[in-house]
Amino acid sequence: MLRSLLRRLLRYTFYCAAVSVLLVLSMRWVPPVGSGVMIERKLESWVYGQPIDLQRSWRPWAELPDNLKVAVIAAEDQKFAEHWGFDLAAIRAAMTHNESGGHVRGASTISQQVAKNIFLWSGRSWLRKGLETWFTVLIELLWPKQRILEVYLNSAEWGDGVFGAEAAARYHFGVGAPYLSNQQASLLAAVLPNPRAWSARKPGPHVSRRANWIRQQSYQLGGSHYLDQLRPESE
Repeated sequence: MLRSLLRRLLRYTFYCAAVSVLLVLSMRWVPPVGSGVMIERKLESWVYGQPIDLQRSWRPWAELPDNLKVAVIAAEDQKFAEHWGFDLAAIRAAMTHNESGGHVRGASTISQQVAKNIFLWSGRSWLRKGLETWFTVLIELLWPKQRILEVYLNSAEWGDGVFGAEAAARYHFGVGAPYLSNQQASLLAAVLPNPRAWSARKPGPHVSRRANWIRQQSYQLGGSHYLDQLRPESE
């Protein structure tokens, strides 16, 4: 009986893994219709009786502004072009910091955030972390870096019910994503760690200081020239 249960478990695990591979592979070309975080926000609105209209409009890579691409990399993951999904140095630094107590510091790369945002749910359980690792590996193996950043910019949360760069640009500044100024792009990048509490439209002192730092970091990274590192080798 134990061997039978084990075989069934292994078979079920294999099927789930195969489905996840096919799902991630398909999204290399097909835009995700939504995300796990969007589903989570909708469920929360039903539970608490607070209706929410989800805003999201997909923008392909060529229509996303370079200043926002670089600002998000400068803010969230400056080694994005170099790593294979995990920034080990940042993880070690975060672990050392968290062991000392106080505010918990994260070390998630953009790839890890895409895995969490699209396929998973919020939380810090070992199960979710394990699944995040699995999907991060698949994303890095099956998608080029440009695609990872493209999906991230179209799925990141930028306010209650506001998802993706296009919806964020219109919600906060009343313009389409391609028309964001450098300052506006840096403000959007600045609020990513806490988009439901911080505002890019009415930034407080902390967000303003962070946006200034992001603009400096974007310049030091090389501005739009940094994005040349993300081009697929075939181009």
